[in-house]
Amino acid sequence: MAWFKRETQGIITTTEEKKEAPDGIWNKCPQCKKPLHYSEQVENQYVCHYCGFHLRIGSKEYFSILFDNNEFTELYPNMVSGDPLNFVDTKKYTDRLTETQFKTGLKDAIRAAVGKIDGQDIVIACMDFNFIGGSMGSVVGEKIARSIDYSIEHKVPFLMISKSGGARMMEAAFSLMQMAKTSAKLALLSEAKVPYISLLTDPTTGGVTASYAMLGDINIAEPGALIGFAGPRVIKETIKKDLPKGFQTAEFVQEHGFLDFIVDRREMKAELAAFLKMMKN
Repeated sequence: MAWFKRETQGIITTTEEKKEAPDGIWNKCPQCKKPLHYSEQVENQYVCHYCGFHLRIGSKEYFSILFDNNEFTELYPNMVSGDPLNFVDTKKYTDRLTETQFKTGLKDAIRAAVGKIDGQDIVIACMDFNFIGGSMGSVVGEKIARSIDYSIEHKVPFLMISKSGGARMMEAAFSLMQMAKTSAKLALLSEAKVPYISLLTDPTTGGVTASYAMLGDINIAEPGALIGFAGPRVIKETIKKDLPKGFQTAEFVQEHGFLDFIVDRREMKAELAAFLKMMKN
């Protein structure tokens, strides 16, 4: 009757000997809830291979996907926000900036770089949602403006990747002025006949949508991206009506004429290369 008794000790692992999986190795798809291994995410360009959901990523990942061999020269990397209003909410704005810079390793909510896509020169400015919700402050506007100046000077096409909750409230009117500033710079880019491609990702909202995100010679979005000005809840409470199904998704926005294309991230580099060649010729 030995099978009813444990004659030898079972496998016992002490707490000290247990090994935890490193953070970031596994992720869960927000849509289908299936587990995704980091290596699978990288291989599939951060798109769920089960349901096609596009995971939110930042400038580091976009640069690795789009630039040939992930080779690029970063532009204006050391720009940081000031605190012109001495703003304080639950904490000082300066403390919030320092904390977010330490946590994310970013200087602000945007990075810009020059490199090549399929052998063709391009300047890419990409927003990072992890930095205070990708909010548009003075640094975001200034870095976009300087990147446009670089594109005009060197006759290099400009790609803007937007991912933002809108203007940065801690900078108030200084933030809102970036809408006019970047729009004016894009007008100069158009006069110089240098192509501008705008890529809208999830989410692109607020003052970013109301300015540079919608001013591209070609406006592209990723599938399922949230694109709008005010949020759905605010709109619903204002008009006192239920909103259409899929309201403010990329597909809805394209159907109503605000987007030219919706492109899967896995095909993005090839599509952008084709656009650049078409514009060049």
